[in-house]
Amino acid sequence: MSWNNKMSEDLGSISNCGLNSSRISFLFRMGRAVKDEKQKTHSFRSAPVKMSSEVLEARLAEFGQQHLLDFWPHLTDHERDELAHEIQTLNLEEVTRFFKRTISSIPNEEEKLDDRLQPVPEEFFGSAIRTNEKLLQRYEHMGLEKIALGRVGVLLLAGGQGTRLGVDYPKGMYNVGLPSQKTLYQIQAERIRRLEEMAAQRFNGIQGNGIAWYIMTSEHTKEPTLEFFAKHNYFGLKKENLVVFEQGMLPCFTFDGKIILDSKSKIAKSPDGNGGLYRALREKKILDDVERRGIEYLHVYCVDNILVKLADPIFMGYAIDKGADCAAKTVEKSQPEEAVGVVCRVDGKYQVVEYSEITLETAEKRNQDGRLTFSAGNICNHFFTTSFLRDIIDNQEHSLKHHIAKKKIPTVDELGNRFTPKAPNGIKMEKFVFDVFQFSKKFVVWDVVREEEFSPLKNADGAAKDTPTSARHDLYSLHERYLRAAGGIFIDKSNTIIPPLTNGVNGTNGHEANNNDIEKCGLKRPEVIICEISPLVSYAGEGLAELVAGKKLQQPFLLRANEEH
Repeated sequence: MSWNNKMSEDLGSISNCGLNSSRISFLFRMGRAVKDEKQKTHSFRSAPVKMSSEVLEARLAEFGQQHLLDFWPHLTDHERDELAHEIQTLNLEEVTRFFKRTISSIPNEEEKLDDRLQPVPEEFFGSAIRTNEKLLQRYEHMGLEKIALGRVGVLLLAGGQGTRLGVDYPKGMYNVGLPSQKTLYQIQAERIRRLEEMAAQRFNGIQGNGIAWYIMTSEHTKEPTLEFFAKHNYFGLKKENLVVFEQGMLPCFTFDGKIILDSKSKIAKSPDGNGGLYRALREKKILDDVERRGIEYLHVYCVDNILVKLADPIFMGYAIDKGADCAAKTVEKSQPEEAVGVVCRVDGKYQVVEYSEITLETAEKRNQDGRLTFSAGNICNHFFTTSFLRDIIDNQEHSLKHHIAKKKIPTVDELGNRFTPKAPNGIKMEKFVFDVFQFSKKFVVWDVVREEEFSPLKNADGAAKDTPTSARHDLYSLHERYLRAAGGIFIDKSNTIIPPLTNGVNGTNGHEANNNDIEKCGLKRPEVIICEISPLVSYAGEGLAELVAGKKLQQPFLLRANEEH
């Protein structure tokens, strides 16, 4: 029997003894408060008792952080209350322990891992382009069945703001500039709706509850995200299937272990990394909700990939078919020098190894078929079973180590004036979502085509890569291939047929187009054809033939669902 059920039963007995309901409610809250306090391990605690400055200083001195009160005499009463609250809600013992453990790991992090590295074994490495169509259909069928049954959920890592894109709101709210003017959040919401529809059509006798969408935000992105979805009526999703929660925050430290002040009355803090997911699953009771809904599998991904296939039924089906408790979707590295982490084994345990952790010689190693030995590029796209996550948060999360990010952290000078340093002045501590791979008892990889599934949006236009323009163009190119495969014919304003250009991606007839071949034929085409398919029409190119086969399509072309007209 659960604690809550036992408490409710006991309270029912108390009620029968003659206590009134308000007294019962008080007893219940007191009992629950005791339980919650025993379970609490969060770095930030709630409802502190107000302390005097002397008590605060003594508490800070115990951990060498009394400098946080340097400006106390010059603060207003409101600023003092603000700073006192931040100090009281900070678990100083825990965060200083985190810092010491993280700093002590720096020498190990700088060690090259070449001699300890092994690639993912072939039997655990699946490939979308090297798997026959019949098997792909089998995986898809398995995935769609689990979706129809309500056994699949998706979890979005959306703690980042669009600062590097030049905006001050959550990245998911960013309008990439497509003909439809849809944001990343809307595109992803509509992909979920289409997937639900596909599963319902395939298994029309099954009445599931749809796909639950969990969104992990930071303290800066939670409220704007909630308001955005409410304003847009959840983009047609069931409101109860959207669960938004907040990841933890940690103070920033100087290199010698002093907590940094962001202002005279505010501590500098940062999110605890996308690996803070596991603590949040426990502290915010999100995994409890997952289990209550009967969800057995979670697809976890990052917000900034415009091509992401949420709850990809083929990926889900592959992992389920292999009996995996943890899986990673990857793309093949474009070249040995590409600065991307690779999924591999270190001392027999799976992890993501960063480019900086191996030598160029190891990065350049190739198999007999000419492919890079360490080729599985990490794209933060993962599969977890619910039982695996339960083990992680109950038994393993505390052992996950933080990684160091040296940053230029805004702070104050001796006079209390805020400034941003020109060189890194401190560290932010964070965990990575893939840090749990090491605990998997059955880990598999599913390798996909980069041009079909991965185009991150990280930088403003003008940067070398990962910009709004590159994201748009990658989506246009993918949708062009979908439409051509369905029999659509692109023409220009003079009614001349525009030839395909695939740039190394297999075309609709299984061959590759070539720039030189096109020029020899006297044909010309624009760098990119502006075309967009609403996710409500097609999830991954399915169902288009009846709409475009044999039809001439002129750019800009936007294929919308009936409800969008």
